[in-house]
Amino acid sequence: MLLVCDSGSTKADWLLYDGKEIKGPFHTIGFNPLFHSTEFVFQTMQASSDFKDFADKITEVKFFGAGCSNPSSKETVAAGLRSYFLNAHVHVEHDLLACAYATCGNEPGISCILGTGSNACWFDGKEVHEGNFGLGYILGDEGSGSYLGKKLLTHYLYGMLPKEVAEDFYNSFKLDKVSIVNQVYKQPNANVWLASFAKFIGKHQENPAIAKMIQDSFRDFLTITVCNYPDYKNKIVHFVGSIAFLYQRDLKLVADSLDIKIGKIIKQPIDDLMEYYIHH
Repeated sequence: MLLVCDSGSTKADWLLYDGKEIKGPFHTIGFNPLFHSTEFVFQTMQASSDFKDFADKITEVKFFGAGCSNPSSKETVAAGLRSYFLNAHVHVEHDLLACAYATCGNEPGISCILGTGSNACWFDGKEVHEGNFGLGYILGDEGSGSYLGKKLLTHYLYGMLPKEVAEDFYNSFKLDKVSIVNQVYKQPNANVWLASFAKFIGKHQENPAIAKMIQDSFRDFLTITVCNYPDYKNKIVHFVGSIAFLYQRDLKLVADSLDIKIGKIIKQPIDDLMEYYIHH
């Protein structure tokens, strides 16, 4: 039995294939080795009721996760999963590979993630070629949910938001400078907290100032990532992630202005990822 997982920093989606049919999806918190330990992975899986009936029957686990970009970080997650799925061969890979498989299949293309975090890669049809992106929410993550959340909060604290948006923000969250700074600098999972404001941004996305903030964030992402690939104007660019999906109108507007050809925009790649494994 094959269990496939696509994990971001916020949540993870799982599908099971028993050789005849696909079961799921199942959901857990997202496992990111930058923030989570092996013990945390194991305890989270053990606490979930979704996997108990078939955990010992799983023979292979394909896990694709944010932050799983080097052998050490991969092993952090893999060790936790091996402790739970005792009879399974566990394979942990970077979420960029899942993104490429889900959007490109066996065809070449540029594949991008715009969710809690952001990243991009060139996929030649067989292998992923990563760029110098994926620097995390402090140094990078342009265009992501955490990046948009950071923009919203700084605009709010600097007094740059339109009056009606600023009033709605305060009434909705009752946050001041002290509480915001404490949450960002002293509490765990600040990237997920920042990304949680994406829904509020969506509520006001028709406001010209908010629309500009969204489009500027996407422009930052595309110029830093996609526009740095040779001959990018003649390549198809695909996207996965909730931010790309929710704000695809603004994403397409910015892409058009940069002569970027958009292919697929997928909110959750898990279904396409499982199909890739079944057929390939």
